[in-house]
Amino acid sequence: MWDASKCDFCGDCLVKCRNVDYDKERAASEIKLLIEGKTADILDSCITCNACVDYCPTGADPANLIVMMQEKTMTGPIAINYKSIVDILVQGLEDDIGDSELLEGAPDKPVLSFDSFHFNQFPEGTLDSKLFKGMTVARGNKYMSLVGAVHMGGESLARKYGQKVIDRLAKLGKDIVYLHNEGYTLAHVKAKELDINVPFKYLHLFEYLRDYLKSNESEITKLNRKVAYQPNCAVRWFHKQDDWLDEIFELIGVKRASREYEGVNALCCSAPVILTDKELAMEIQKNNMEDIIDSGAEALVTICPVCDAVLRRPTTQFNLNKIFITDLCRMALGEIPWPES
Repeated sequence: MWDASKCDFCGDCLVKCRNVDYDKERAASEIKLLIEGKTADILDSCITCNACVDYCPTGADPANLIVMMQEKTMTGPIAINYKSIVDILVQGLEDDIGDSELLEGAPDKPVLSFDSFHFNQFPEGTLDSKLFKGMTVARGNKYMSLVGAVHMGGESLARKYGQKVIDRLAKLGKDIVYLHNEGYTLAHVKAKELDINVPFKYLHLFEYLRDYLKSNESEITKLNRKVAYQPNCAVRWFHKQDDWLDEIFELIGVKRASREYEGVNALCCSAPVILTDKELAMEIQKNNMEDIIDSGAEALVTICPVCDAVLRRPTTQFNLNKIFITDLCRMALGEIPWPES
């Protein structure tokens, strides 16, 4: 969450931004305008990739300030173009309507939260995997993370409805495994910032997969493959998930390709700007794919179903295998084969 007391107006957050060409003076001026509640040019240029969370050396969270002001002032193509979608989400949260499902599982197994996504947005056979056997499954607007709404000009949704969503999950009376890391971000990061009570135990998908693989190591056949990884923007809020991923890769015999666009330098998948600046979206995708090819990776691994869908076209165009993290684990467990080139 934005903390003005930590901002020293160094300008690093916007000087390092790929989408603008600001010097330190211009960058500091933009932030000062936003703090004063005024519009600034950065609101039009920001693609909500959250990179400035990492660029900020003091932890002030300038990304939150920017997306908050995009929504408050309705400035910028993202806030304007996605407003109708945000309005629909708000109506569903207010009136408790919309498409949601709860599939009951074994009483001693945790809940697998699909966030607001549909099952068909994940790889075919995901729920049939031994990885998730017997788990209760929840999906739909009732269980949406809300955190991702920042990419649509809906920064306030987590503040307004976060407790409501957490309470619904709490009523299930079980531990929660978040299949999408923005759900985990709501429970683990935003809940602390927004004083939301989380009365249940929860795991990030990577934690769960790591623990399952450790417990079933005898069933693993090392893949001996080299892959690149596409993090979604939630990694900027919580970096520990990257360490868990490295543990998973080690367990299943996967080497992580060294890339230019990884870590602090990671590129957004381009989803937020596809409707607002198609040319920029295509440029981001092209740079991402060329970087992956140059790294020598045999496949691109994703965690977010939005990233997975957006990168379907460019990975096909560049003849690159795209594998969801759960499927990568299923390959090591012998459930499905490595994809043909």
